[in-house]
Order: sequence, then structure tokens, then C-alpha cells
Amino acid sequence: MSHRDHSPQQGAAPNLVDLEVMRNRSERFRAECTQLMLETDKTCKRMQDGDHKRLDQRLRDVQFLKKELELKLDEMVVEIDVLIALQSRVGKAVEACKEPLKVTVVCLEERKRLPAEWLRDEVRRELLKEAEVIEGVASLLQSVAKQIIEQIRLDRSAKYRLEKDLKEKFEAQCIDNSCALMSHHSINNPQMPQNSEIVLSSPVTPKQWADISENNMATAEQQQVNSRSLRALVESLLEQTAADVEKQVQATTAAFQLKTRELKSAKSQAEDQLTKILSELASQQKIRADLLVAAAESERVGSLAQARLALRRQRPGKEQCHDAAQSRLLAEVQQLTAHIDCTRQRAGRTRSRELWFAPSWSCSKASR
Repeated sequence: MSHRDHSPQQGAAPNLVDLEVMRNRSERFRAECTQLMLETDKTCKRMQDGDHKRLDQRLRDVQFLKKELELKLDEMVVEIDVLIALQSRVGKAVEACKEPLKVTVVCLEERKRLPAEWLRDEVRRELLKEAEVIEGVASLLQSVAKQIIEQIRLDRSAKYRLEKDLKEKFEAQCIDNSCALMSHHSINNPQMPQNSEIVLSSPVTPKQWADISENNMATAEQQQVNSRSLRALVESLLEQTAADVEKQVQATTAAFQLKTRELKSAKSQAEDQLTKILSELASQQKIRADLLVAAAESERVGSLAQARLALRRQRPGKEQCHDAAQSRLLAEVQQLTAHIDCTRQRAGRTRSRELWFAPSWSCSKASR
């Protein structure tokens, strides 16, 4: 047998060794793959647990900020409603000033028809003060109304920012909640794209994210403080202006009442004086009539004495003696003439007094 000839056992021996080596390598590869799968599975579970924890924390943070924003939004809604109600009150107060001012102006116009000395009395001064006070109050309330409108605008701006922030927080909460509920079994395409890159359009750090809401709530809080301060100021102004107007109205009313009492007193005095004047006029007329009657009687007596003297002058020459009867008749004529002149003078004086009383009597009748 030649040395090149080999038995089957000798030719297969190297192949078995190689196969054994290959089998061992395959077993090690399988073990490494199994280990890799176990490590990958652990890593995936650990990463998913971490993702769930971070998403849950994120959801809690969003939920917390949402509650804070909702509370602040509710407060802003209430504050805006209160300011709108206050604006309505101020508007009504401005309207309420128009009618009293109109009445005051009418009173001033009507009093222009009074005598000139009445145009500078206490009533006119109080009416002018009342018109000035009402006009000042109306102007002040109109200015306050503008401030309220501006504050409502600022409050609504803060409210809009809170609503926008809440809307975005709600959308983010829904998205993060969906992410928290997702699993590799719930997605349609579990394969991750190769060489994929996630690009953030506007990266915001967690601090910046929290600061946005904090700033919105701080702005709303500041507007709330401003609104409360404005409301307190307006309430104080409403009370003060109402008190000022009421005080001036009372002062004007007191001036009118005093003037009315003075006029009533003057009217009563004028009526009393009129009664006395009328009585005096009647007395003067009566005494004048009596004087005229007395003068006529004296004239008749005087005429008798004159007739006697004329008749006695017809006596014979020697009989025209200046006797006691002649002297008495002459004295009577002189006395009666003087008496008649005095009586007529007194009657004339009574007529002058009647004419003097006439203007006062006319004024008293006009006052009645």
C-alpha cells in the first residue's frame, strides 16, 4: 500500500476539529447575542421607565401650572366684572349730575328777572357754588370713567395672556399624556428611521417655560392690585362727591329757606303796614272832609257876620257908633277868616299826605 493512500478515519479528523471550533464559536456568538438582547431589553425598559417618570413629572408640573393659571384667570374674570359694574355706576353718577345742574342753571336764569339788589344775595352765591360743584364732580367722574376703561383694557389683556397660556398648557398636557400612554406595541411602524434627527423649532429651557407662566401670572396679579386700588379710589370719590353735592344742595336749600322766611316776614310787615296806611288814609280823608265841613260852617258864620256888618253900615251917621256889638262883629270876622284859612291849609296838608301815602299803598298792593 502506498503512503498517499489514507483511511477514512484519517481524512475526516481535521474536519471534525474545524467543526468543533465553529460550533464553539457559534455557541459563544449565540450567548453574546442573548446577552446583548437581555442588556438591550433592560436598557429599553430602564429608558422607558425613565421616560414615564419624566413624562409623569412633566404632566404634574403642567397640571400644577394649569391650576395656578386657572385660579388667576378666575380672579381676573371676577375683577373685570366688578370693574364693569363700577364703570356702570360711574356712568349713572355722571348722568345723575345733568338734571340737578340743569335745575340750578334754570334757577339762576329765572332770578335774573328779580330786582337788581337781589342778584347779589346769598341765594345767588349758593346757586353759583352749586353749579360749580356739580360741574366739577361731573368732570372728575368722567376722568375716572376713562381710567376705569383703561384698567379694564389692561385686565383683559392680562386675561387674554392667561387664556392663551392655559390653551397651550392644555395642548401640551394632551400631547405629553398621549406620549405617556404610548408603547412600542401601540405604534404602527416600530422601526426607527435611520439617521433621524429631531430639531426643535424654538427650544425653551424648563426655567424659561416656567418663567413664561410666572410672568403672565405676575402681570395679572399686578393688574389685580391696580384694579383694587382704582376701585378703592373710585368708591372713595363716589362717596366724597356725593357728600359734597349733598352738602352744597343743603346750603343752597338753607339759603332759599332763609330768603323765603325773610320775604314772608317782609310781606307780613308790608301787609301790616298796608292796613295801617289804609286806616290812616281813611282817617286823613275823614279829617279832610271834616275840615272842609268846618271851613264851610265857618264861612257861613262869617258870611252872617259880614252881612250884619254891612247892614249896620246903613245906620244914620250919628248912629254909626263903634259900639261893643260892632267891635264884636269885626273881631268875629277876623277870627273866622283866620280860622277858615287855617282850616283850608290843614285840608290841603291832608291832601298832600294822601298823595304821599299813595306810592306805598300801591307797592303794598303789588306785593300782595
